[in-house]
Parts: sequence; structure tokens; C-alpha cells
Amino acid sequence: MHVRVALDGTGLAEVATGLPFFDHMLSQLARHGGMDLVVRTSGDLAVDAHHSVEDTGIALGEAFAAALGSKDGVRRFASVAVPLDEALVDVALDLSGRAYLRYDVPLDPDASPLGSPGFEPQLAEEFWRAFVSGAGVTLHVALRHGRNSHHILEATFKAVARAIRDAARVEGEGVPSTKGVL
Repeated sequence: MHVRVALDGTGLAEVATGLPFFDHMLSQLARHGGMDLVVRTSGDLAVDAHHSVEDTGIALGEAFAAALGSKDGVRRFASVAVPLDEALVDVALDLSGRAYLRYDVPLDPDASPLGSPGFEPQLAEEFWRAFVSGAGVTLHVALRHGRNSHHILEATFKAVARAIRDAARVEGEGVPSTKGVL
């Protein structure tokens, strides 16, 4: 696996996970997060996509944490609501240094896999759980409205991307914590 993140990028993505829908979601993360992203994953897709998705989340989270560095001057907190057609997703993010995920995105358990080979919609939660673990961030994701699993997941990735872009923006000096460290 190879992952590289440049937070002050232009939204360019070079993504190859073997899962076209997942590639599309990671490209949305780069584009709407204003970061350049390189992800090359080779996993056991013949078994299923779970390990590839989870391992990508961990590696991307670790690369994101490394790109943030000491977090001097970052805004730290961000929240956003992002629509995509009938779907509306709320996201709140804290670059806290503490891994926590609240993922309230109910999906139809019989939803068809997206793309070919298929990306099971519930794998998105596994990706975000792995990402927050690797990145050391607190992330809350809630579906306010939506029926189409593609729209719901895409709105989720775009919303997290916009929250990352806002929270990682440098707007001051020093670490935004009374403890002096995040």
C-alpha cells in the first residue's frame, strides 16, 4: 500500500484501490478537501473488500496525521452540512488527537454493492472508523435525509472533506488547546 497526502494541494487524486466506487469516493475526499492524494492499495479483493477498505482508512489516517504535524495554528474544529440531491449529511470534526467516531448513517441492509467489483455500502463506516483511528480525530457523521446509497455515501465523503479543509486551515499561531498539545 502507498498513501501520500498534501493538505495544501489543489484537489488532485491518483487513486487505485481495485474498487472503482471507493476510488470515486477517495477522489471526492481529495477534491472537496483541497488536498492532493495518492492512494495505491492492493488487497485480498478475491475474498472481499473489507480488509482493503479498512487498511486504506488506517494508512490514509496516519498520512493525514503526519501531514498535520504539530497542528500549530490550525482552526481545529469544523462542521458542515452537505446535500447531494435527496441526501443531506451533517459532519462535525475535531483535530483533537483522540480517535472517536459517531456514525449515524442508517443504510438499507439489502442495498446493492456499488460498482464492479462491488463496494458494500456499510464498508464506508469501516473506512471512517479506520481513518479516525489512524488520524487521531473525533468525527461525527449523521444522515439527516436520504434514500439513494450512492448519494448518501458521496455526500458523506464530501462533507468530511469540507470539514477537514476547514479544520486544518491555519488561522493563528500555536496549538489551539489549553494543554498546548493536540
